[in-house]
Amino acid sequence: MDNSKIRVLVVDDSFFMRKIISEIISAEPDLEVIDKAKDGREALEKILTLKPDVVTMDVNIPGLDGIEVLKEVMLKQPTRVIMLSAYTQPGASATIKALELGAVDFIAKPSGEVSLDLHKLKNEIISKVRLASRIELNKFLFTFKRPPLVEERVEKEPVLIKKIVVIGASTGGPKAILGIMQNIPRDIPAVFLIVQHMPEGFTFSFAERISWQSGIKAKEAEDQDIILAGKAFVAPAGYHLVLEKQNNKYIIKLNQDALVNFVRPSIDVTLNSAADLFGKDVIAVILSGMGRDGLEGARKIKEKGGLVIVQDEATSVIWGMPKAVCEAGLADRVLPVFKIPEIIIEEVKKEAR
Repeated sequence: MDNSKIRVLVVDDSFFMRKIISEIISAEPDLEVIDKAKDGREALEKILTLKPDVVTMDVNIPGLDGIEVLKEVMLKQPTRVIMLSAYTQPGASATIKALELGAVDFIAKPSGEVSLDLHKLKNEIISKVRLASRIELNKFLFTFKRPPLVEERVEKEPVLIKKIVVIGASTGGPKAILGIMQNIPRDIPAVFLIVQHMPEGFTFSFAERISWQSGIKAKEAEDQDIILAGKAFVAPAGYHLVLEKQNNKYIIKLNQDALVNFVRPSIDVTLNSAADLFGKDVIAVILSGMGRDGLEGARKIKEKGGLVIVQDEATSVIWGMPKAVCEAGLADRVLPVFKIPEIIIEEVKKEAR
């Protein structure tokens, strides 16, 4: 066994899927499949015994399912786990839950549980395994101080929007966003626009998860949605999210214009749109992720007098997007992720007085 290689355990109940994933990984000179597992109990035993560098694990496996295995692993022996999930509603919901529990990333199977065309994702599998192997696990295992239980919502008159908070993230973002939103009070006079780089079929479940876990009512954004204080709108995968003013109301418009920074939705697109309409009343929050998406949007927010907050290196899983903003001298605040909600609340309260 070559100790210089990245050691990978492959977990899937399908013989075919175990075979093709293993072949993709083993073909790379720096990667090595050390073993395979066909169900949850076997996976848990082999993870604890073999101590792989990275585990690829199907969400839907017999015995203990992928979520239960992940819970046990993170409790007993934290390990870098990449989930594989079908594009189904149950699969997407379980995947978002897995990211919240500590899975470092996920790969969406292109055509169901047994994807005969998985070879199309060869480059994604290889790059995500390599990236996962370099991630410091303590950055995934941070915990937010959970807020006290809140009373049931009592509908009141609509609150005037004081701030637009645009949160942008990529790899490592879902867990950070969930933690931030859990600590935002539901009566805050601000609206949240969330741009998380994520494949199609998963942003709906991500928005649902935010609603379930926080006091803020969140939804996957739809064309013509009216933005309201105390609400969060998640940009749907495959669509840029921009704002327009119509009949004295601010509405969401979705489009499939060209990719920006190789992605759609792009954080830059949403930030630029928000800056044009709300100027100094925009708070940009740039979280963990690769690349430079959010940099030019942050520049425009600064030009308009808004506030730019970035996640610090110590708590970022991938300090790429935040680093780009910092190096350009555009960050007003560089904060550990668990401090970000407090600053958002403070800034909104300043304007609300």
